[in-house]
Amino acid sequence: EENYNTPPSQPLLLATPLSSASPSDESNTAPVDPNMGPIKRGRGRPKGSKNSKPSKKKMETSHDPNNEVVVSGHNDETHNTSFSPHPPLVATDLQAIVPYDDSNHDSLADDDAAPSSDPLKRGRGRPKGSKSAKTPVKKLKPHNPDEKMVIFCPSFDSMITEEVKENGNEELVDSVRMRFNAVCRHLGHVSCEKAVVTTAFSRFTNLGVRTNKKKRIGPVPGMPAGIDYLLAKDGAAEGLTTSVITSVGHYNDKTDELHFLVYTGQGGTCKDGKPRDQELTRGNLALIASQKRGNEVRVIRGIVDPRDEKRKVYIYDGLYVVTYYWIEKGTTGFDEFKFNLVRQQDQPSGFATWKLAEELMKCGSSNLLRKGFVFGDISLGLEALPVPIVNEVDENDKEWPLDFNYRVSSKNLSMMIVPNHQSTGCNNTCKGGQSCGDPTCSCIQRNGGDLPYDNHILLYRKPMIYECSDLCACPEDCKSRLTQSGLKLRLEVFKTKSCGWGLRSWEPIRAGTFICELVGTAKGRDEIEEDDEYIFDTSRVYKTFRWNYEPELVGEDCWEEVSEVYKLRSEILVSARAFGNVSRFMNHSCLANVMWQPVEYETDGQPLVNIVFFAKRHISPLTELRYDYGMSYDTGEIDEGGSKVFTGKRACLCGSENCRGSFE
Repeated sequence: EENYNTPPSQPLLLATPLSSASPSDESNTAPVDPNMGPIKRGRGRPKGSKNSKPSKKKMETSHDPNNEVVVSGHNDETHNTSFSPHPPLVATDLQAIVPYDDSNHDSLADDDAAPSSDPLKRGRGRPKGSKSAKTPVKKLKPHNPDEKMVIFCPSFDSMITEEVKENGNEELVDSVRMRFNAVCRHLGHVSCEKAVVTTAFSRFTNLGVRTNKKKRIGPVPGMPAGIDYLLAKDGAAEGLTTSVITSVGHYNDKTDELHFLVYTGQGGTCKDGKPRDQELTRGNLALIASQKRGNEVRVIRGIVDPRDEKRKVYIYDGLYVVTYYWIEKGTTGFDEFKFNLVRQQDQPSGFATWKLAEELMKCGSSNLLRKGFVFGDISLGLEALPVPIVNEVDENDKEWPLDFNYRVSSKNLSMMIVPNHQSTGCNNTCKGGQSCGDPTCSCIQRNGGDLPYDNHILLYRKPMIYECSDLCACPEDCKSRLTQSGLKLRLEVFKTKSCGWGLRSWEPIRAGTFICELVGTAKGRDEIEEDDEYIFDTSRVYKTFRWNYEPELVGEDCWEEVSEVYKLRSEILVSARAFGNVSRFMNHSCLANVMWQPVEYETDGQPLVNIVFFAKRHISPLTELRYDYGMSYDTGEIDEGGSKVFTGKRACLCGSENCRGSFE
């Protein structure tokens, strides 16, 4: 209802529903009690509802500019009537007021007029607002082949055949894990969702990016013990769907022993969260059946993340057998099933390796009692973290590599001189003393408008990554200077059985983690010595692989993915024979767990392109770090795809399932 300021001598005119009233006129004015209030609504339809048979004809109105029409429910604004010679006409909801017209008293059709002042009541048919049963179904939007955003991609090719989806291999498992990690990195960066792993797992399942789906008893093809996962479902992407998962502190498990554990059964909680007796169903029944039949059980152990005490890391620990079980009262006072599981022999070390790495972290690099200890720090204090040397192959051999000079950086060894180079920096866009993060930062703009790293992890492999330099206003610990501050991992140089000295980490390494930069002496093609085994050459032929996420797997634009083809001004050749750092001890592998990436920043006003090594996938502690050295010899042959066939000069001993047999 609206309030109007009207002269006291002109009372308001009130009209009943669907009746006609004329403007104030001496010859046509109905006597109205000035003390009468607004007409009250009966118990009909709610205020604002429409007539069950709305009029199909338009209401006729006078064209006199001094006449007004007010239809309640269609005009909620307060009207200013100070300039009108007549007071406004007021009507309650569903009442129409038209100017008086002698020739058209029945301007509304008879069948549209209400028989009385009471509104019509709705029957007991469909609920108010429901559509007619004969309403045509809305047609789906036709598929537009030019549409870039993909929510579901039925034509997506997972590049995994049905055969290997059932039974995988080492290379395929490595590929699926790498693709899965890429999607998790991207989802965690752009959406900050808590259920990143669950979302990625659902995408992979729906689009068929899986392997080892076949239900089996015993080992899983391509899955060695010791592989770690962020969550249990990470492992399920490779077929670990029937494993027993144990956690630290969540259940009453006894998991401190390396070769056996006591596992607490499933259940024991009501829907309202109250404890109750565990029942012989589901997992408990399956473990008892495995014990009776002598079947092997795959086990995943959970430990606290060494880098974050609030998180847990889950480790595949290989095959166990259930030797016996019993029922006892738990801490809640209710019955719990207990299963004693013993690890099978002749398996690669899994959980035991992680526990050994924990002990090494506690004792430090100068543990003289450690088996095969040779020296405490090969960098002689130049690195922020010491790099010990161990020889567990021959404990009596205390010799260590002294045929080179240790350097922590190549800044003065491989600088690239570019004529007429214009120095760039973020002095004008970033505030001094603050880490870069503003999208307008010139260094961020050079990287495509986004920081290349998130939480010290490389997000995407790119043709070139541009970092801040000495000319920038940001501090030395800027997020965009990740590779310029030396080692951040506890590494060690160790003696391998067949490949000389190697490099490994005491810590678990996440995919995309910075490991080290390549340090050495820049060489020309004519300066390379024939017997130099420490040459890094960007012109070699490397096995192609995809490390970045696939847009189709996250429902994004398929045409704007980040290129992974390196963009260099010229080939880079570096020798670590005379000068080097820990990178000179990384051996070759045809199934590498480390990759290299060119990174550019300025030094003394000139661009410096460094070769930097990042983790290609998750790497368990004390696992040897290896990258692909590439191949350089053209055999003159052509493969099935029409590409040239290359081979290397040296025999490969990496031991992977699909080893090429040679490298360099």
